This record gives sequence, structure tokens and C-alpha cells, in this order.
Amino acid sequence: MSSVLEIKDLHVSVETDQGEKKILKGVDLTIRQGETHAIMGPNGSGKSTLAYAIAGHPRYEVTSGSVLLDGEEVLDMEVDERAQAGLFLAMQYPVEIPGVTNANFLRTAKTAIDGEAPAIRTWMKDVKEAMQHLRMDESFASRNVNEGFSGGEKKRNEILQLELLKPKFAVLDETDSGLDVDALKIVSEGVNRAKEQTGLGVLLITHYTRILRYIKPDFVHVFVNGRVAEEGGPELAERLEEEGYDRFLTGASA
Repeated sequence: MSSVLEIKDLHVSVETDQGEKKILKGVDLTIRQGETHAIMGPNGSGKSTLAYAIAGHPRYEVTSGSVLLDGEEVLDMEVDERAQAGLFLAMQYPVEIPGVTNANFLRTAKTAIDGEAPAIRTWMKDVKEAMQHLRMDESFASRNVNEGFSGGEKKRNEILQLELLKPKFAVLDETDSGLDVDALKIVSEGVNRAKEQTGLGVLLITHYTRILRYIKPDFVHVFVNGRVAEEGGPELAERLEEEGYDRFLTGASA
């Protein structure tokens, strides 16, 4: 039986210098394993807030609603428990972790998720193979996590984690930002490989349709002012490419 991630009437606020600001205002979304859902929308519409709320970022307060993974309430889980349950977040701006090598980080994360350490020989083979697919030099294994990496290298490193940790669902927060054409293709191929191998469910957050040429969405959801304003198939993304978001923003209320 395939897994299901259900987002029900989700309301999220964030504390700002001006006080509490409501960002998400009742989001409903259901993602099944093997499906790719693209979340599109203008700046400030709540796309990244959805990603951080699912992952458990402490700055984002869920004021009401529910996030269920196979019927279990994700919002009651600690951040590490969410990862163990099968959720993965590829961040828009991946953080550096000085003093921790990529190799150690990956094996520690895999051990925490699986509950046992992977066998060294097969694990190193898997790491090496995944790095080759992503055109990452072997030296990246001994470098500190994201330290001194270019933007494109950080994004490839996120997808390396995705391929090796094998989650049920991946939330990709503007993974395409800052990537040149070659890097975009390589990163997209990594996501597609992970999906083919494990039946990964993908929630892909993006401003632009260019990544959707490589990662084909089954569903497209347009976020405006903290809500889903329209839903459709791949043709909706093509329409957005031609028309932009003006028709949604005209008359959008707070």
C-alpha cells in the first residue's frame, strides 16, 4: 500500500518585527507516493512557508490544521522523527556544517533513519555511484557539509542526500534557483532517479517552469496570498509561463 501525505486546512503564522503575520490561510493538499506536485506562485505567496511548516521549522507556528503521513500527525513529531517517518526537505539555501564531513553526515543520517548503520562496503559503493551520477568529484565526500560549496554544488549535495536516504516524500524548495542549465538537468535527473527507484512522492516548489521540463508534474497548484488559488495538470504551468500571475493577484484579498 502506497503512502499518503495529507495537508488539511493548514494555517501558519510567523513572528515579525511588526508582530504575528498570517502566511498560510487554509491549505489543502494530498500527495501520494509516486506523484509529483508542483507548487507555483508569486513571491510571498506562502510556498516556502509550507515547506518549513512540514519540516518543523521553529519560526513557523501552525495555528490550526493538520499534516498527516499515513494517518499519523506529523505536527506532533520532532524534526528528527519527521525524517525517520519518511519526510525530506531540500532547502532553498542549504546550510553549511563546519567540522562535519559529507561522508560522516550521510552515514549518520542514514543510520538515524534506518535504525542501524549501513554496511560500510555497500554503503561506500552506493555513495560513490550516486556522486558519479550527480557529476560530483570524489573529494566532496571528505569535505565539510556545504562548506565552500558553490550554489550549484550545494543543490547537488541536497539531491545526493535525497538519493541515499530514500524518503517517502521530498519537499524541494526552489531547488532550481541559481542553477545553470547543465546543473539544472543533473539535479533534475537525480530527483527522477530517486522517484523511479523508490516511488518517491515529490512536492516541488518553484517560481519558473524551466525545471518542469525535466521533472514532469502530475499536478500543479497555484499559491496566492496563502491559499491554493487554482489547481490543474501540466497545462496549468504552461499557461502560467505565458500569462504570469497577474490574473490571480488582481483583487486578491488579505
